[in-house]
Amino acid sequence: MAPHSFWKGYLKLSLVTCPVAMTPAISESEKVRFHILNRKTGNRAVSQDVDAITEKPVDEDHEVKGYQRGEDDYVMLEDDEIEAVALESTRTIDIEMFVPAHSIEWIWLDKPHYLTPDGAVGEEAFSVIRDAMASTDTVGISRLVMYRRERAVMLKPRDKGIVLWTLHYGDEVRDQDEYFGEIQETKLDAPLMRLVKKLIDERTKPWKPHMVHDPVQDRLLDIIASKKKGRNKPDKTKSVARTPGNVVNIMDALRKSISSEKKSEKRR
Repeated sequence: MAPHSFWKGYLKLSLVTCPVAMTPAISESEKVRFHILNRKTGNRAVSQDVDAITEKPVDEDHEVKGYQRGEDDYVMLEDDEIEAVALESTRTIDIEMFVPAHSIEWIWLDKPHYLTPDGAVGEEAFSVIRDAMASTDTVGISRLVMYRRERAVMLKPRDKGIVLWTLHYGDEVRDQDEYFGEIQETKLDAPLMRLVKKLIDERTKPWKPHMVHDPVQDRLLDIIASKKKGRNKPDKTKSVARTPGNVVNIMDALRKSISSEKKSEKRR
């Protein structure tokens, strides 16, 4: 069963409007999460907001958001004042423009969400917008209030639905030239390139989701299961990874790597 949508509103293109629902495309609900406990009592510890000057607890009714304009000087903003700024983009995804699908690089993508029609009434309009983008190889650009701030979003057709990506703002993506600009261009040795390409070819496989499983998560679950059974110290079945030393001869290292790959393939 699909999870409940966390947002409902409207998808709009000019005069075409349809009700839609949205759900995050990724989930961390299966991740191991920890609570802070009191070691003496075993009880869970809770956090509390404390006044930075008086050091006394702040009552929830007295909590308010503030924008700092100077040292120890803040402008207070009420929730209704912040929400009033959202305007129409709170509940409407109004597609303002389209751009070629390949023109937005992955570095601008933030979080993916599944966008679907909210009921049979809007399916036709939703499908027309989706298929038109797919046939023209374009993606839609809009704005939407999500996670308490207005964000730029990209709508990309995928199968029968649309994936809505929140996008990073322009000042959030660092200029790559500041990091890559000083790397010197080198003329690579042809035999060296052939060996690297051969190694890549031998390691190339069809993509499968299990390729990005979390080994740390698995190990934590093993430790938790061991403690549930009354064993405080789980078996040490895996050794600590060693830091590789400096490679003196790249060509020799590549030849050894390819030889090792062949031996592993024969064993499999």
